[in-house]
Amino acid sequence: MDTWVWWLVAAVGLGIPLVVTAMPEFGMLAAGAVAAAVTDRLGGGAVAQFVVFAVVSVALIAVVRPIANRHRSQRPALETGVDALKGRQAVVLERVDGNGGRIKLAGEIWSARSYDAERSYEAGQQVDVVEIDGATAVVL
Repeated sequence: MDTWVWWLVAAVGLGIPLVVTAMPEFGMLAAGAVAAAVTDRLGGGAVAQFVVFAVVSVALIAVVRPIANRHRSQRPALETGVDALKGRQAVVLERVDGNGGRIKLAGEIWSARSYDAERSYEAGQQVDVVEIDGATAVVL
């Protein structure tokens, strides 16, 4: 059997733990094995194949892994649900104080209460949503 076939077998062998363990490093090593197979098909010797395997694998790990770790630690840019409502402005429909009231938030009518129990907001005023507590918007 040709050497390039063995490189492809190694690539598949490295792809199996990639799928099972979800460790991207195995995929990068598999890509290095494919690059070594291509090197063999292009007429490169055994030393060239191992050098290409090592260089491609190490380069992928050195470049892709830090980028993947950075993306994994970032918060998603798109907030959904109640998280998307925090910080938005609303219009007071019925007087809002520490005990309750009504606001129009994102086109919907919400029950609301004032963040500061001593403060009240009259109908027509703009308020900022500080947080969502159950089905009640807490406004400031």
